[in-house]
Amino acid sequence: MGLSVLERFKNNWFLIGIIVVITLANVEPSIGNKGGPLMPEITVKYFAVSFIFFNSGLSLKTEDLKSAFLHVKLHLFVQCFTLMFVPCIVWMLVQILLETPIDEWLLKGLLVVGCMPPPVSSAVILTKAVGGNEAAAIFNSAFGSFLGIIVTPLLLLMFLGSSSTVPFSSIFTQLSMTVVMPLIFGQVLRIYIKGWLERTQPPFGQVGKAVLLLIIYSTFCETFSNTALQIDHHSLLAIAVIVLLLQVLLLLLTWSVSQWKSLGYSPADTVAIMFCSTHKSLTLGIPMLKIVFAGYEHLSIISIPLLIYHPTQILLGGLLIDRVKQWMLAAQKLRSAPQSTLPS
Repeated sequence: MGLSVLERFKNNWFLIGIIVVITLANVEPSIGNKGGPLMPEITVKYFAVSFIFFNSGLSLKTEDLKSAFLHVKLHLFVQCFTLMFVPCIVWMLVQILLETPIDEWLLKGLLVVGCMPPPVSSAVILTKAVGGNEAAAIFNSAFGSFLGIIVTPLLLLMFLGSSSTVPFSSIFTQLSMTVVMPLIFGQVLRIYIKGWLERTQPPFGQVGKAVLLLIIYSTFCETFSNTALQIDHHSLLAIAVIVLLLQVLLLLLTWSVSQWKSLGYSPADTVAIMFCSTHKSLTLGIPMLKIVFAGYEHLSIISIPLLIYHPTQILLGGLLIDRVKQWMLAAQKLRSAPQSTLPS
């Protein structure tokens, strides 16, 4: 039996929410613009962004990562791929695409995607659904989130430069106040209320996404308030196609390379590597952009490729679950076959 309309809405409410808040921002941008009733210069800049990272700190189960910690070679591969290789390969791609009619700011948004850390949840969910190395996926999602707090802003500044209105010292002060400190506070508080959290299982993901919608709304209110900014629809379509092709390429690349015998990864490891290395965090990415590029008039435009990448990685991952699971089981059977045929 197919899913009811209500079930479909519950499963996809965040994607629907993104469309709704962007539409509302277009209808009346003054509400969420600076100086408007929403007062984003306070509510979003400080409270919403801080809450996102406090929520992440409170929900990250770092105490469960000890079992996966010693798999150093796998972690090194994932983190180097997602925070070194992907930014570089996307930068080279953008240099080529700059010669095309595609909007320059949307291309810079592709660079933004490349600089993002792995997400906290989606890669873990897909790895678990396939039956891959879930412990490794949890470790790399959590560790990548922590690492991304330091590496991602540096990558953004290196590839895109800084907003001229915000000095570097101010950027890193803001990162410390609204990213690092709330994250650490959330982790410390988790130690004391771990039992309560395990009993009640608060909906961290849903609450975080709701706050993220507020950040996305205020970002696009700023854009639509600036009537001089125009988005080329042909460029938008081109970016959507490029994002899809980029994800397919990265998935194929991680799948192929992680099977090299010299690396010694199991099929279950390959599954974790595929999803953790290629997925990018919208939840952590948008708040970071708000800090690093505060006052940047093209902020919402360079956010668009990341807003496209997020649902694409979830939909593509969902479509691949059964196929990847079949491959993993066949590969595991093939590995065990020679041992099972040995004489007793």
